[in-house]
Order: sequence, then C-alpha cells, then structure tokens
Amino acid sequence: MSILIQLFLQFVLISLLAFGGASATLPEMHRFLVVQHHWVDDHTFSSLYAISQAAPGPNVLFVALFGWHVAGLAGAAVTLFAMCIPAALLALMVEHYMSRYPHHRWHFVLRRALAPITIGLVFATALIVFQGAPVHLGAVLTVIATTWITLRTRFNALWLILAGALLGGLGWI
Repeated sequence: MSILIQLFLQFVLISLLAFGGASATLPEMHRFLVVQHHWVDDHTFSSLYAISQAAPGPNVLFVALFGWHVAGLAGAAVTLFAMCIPAALLALMVEHYMSRYPHHRWHFVLRRALAPITIGLVFATALIVFQGAPVHLGAVLTVIATTWITLRTRFNALWLILAGALLGGLGWI
C-alpha cells in the first residue's frame, strides 16, 4: 500500500478521535509515524509540532507538517484533508441532530462522557511532546506552577502565557 494511502486512512481514523482538538490526537499520530512506521524520529516529531504551534494560523497545521515530512507536498495535502474533512462532517451531523432535539438528556450525558476522554488525550499529548524534547527543570516547574494556578485560581491564563514567554525569552526555561 502506498504511503499516501496509508497516511490518508490513518488520519481519517485519527480525525474521528479529535475530541479536544487535533492536538489531543498527537499520541496516536506519534504511534503511527514514529513507533509503527519509523517515518519520523522523536526529536523531529516534537520539533515539527513546536514549529507549527509557533506559526500563525490554525492549530491543525502540524498535521500538514507531518505529512510533508513523510511524503512531501502530496503528503501534506492528504494528511490535512484526511484530518479536517471527516471531523467537520461528523461535527455537522451531530450539530444538525442536536439542534433538532435540543432538550434530550443524551446531550448532557455525551458532554459529560467526552470530558474525561478529552482530558486524558491532552495529558497523553503532553507526555508525547516531552519525550522528544529536551527537558529543563525550569520548564517543568513552570508547567507545574501554571497548572496549579490555572486549576486553583481564576487568574487569566493569558498572563501565564505571557509570563512563560518572558521566562523563555530570558533563557530561564
């Protein structure tokens, strides 16, 4: 099976798991690209993700970078299409149904059930990104402090992002 077909099929499946955004499916992308096929190494995987997150534009652009690294421009197009279209169609179908039956109990049940799945996927994503990145004690302490402040206070997260950027810019993390 060609690389483009493999990328397309895998990213279609991944797109249907993207509760919490495309970044929440990073562990599955890592398993597919790094562990299973060895098309990307850990460091390159983390670097491509970091570059895409620093660039302006939609959050999902890292998918195109992975595809580009594996199979050039065609790979970028295939992975981005496969990641966006199925998830968008599913979201449209769910919204159509929810708007037709706005008071059904399953809306609440579905949201409550997806919340822990999303949180788990996001934490798994953090672990995968940390695997390929150099770990600095200052960065780890900053993440712990930011998480604690976010969960325990009503402090605006934008100030925490600014503080992290300043610490990083000064070379402290």
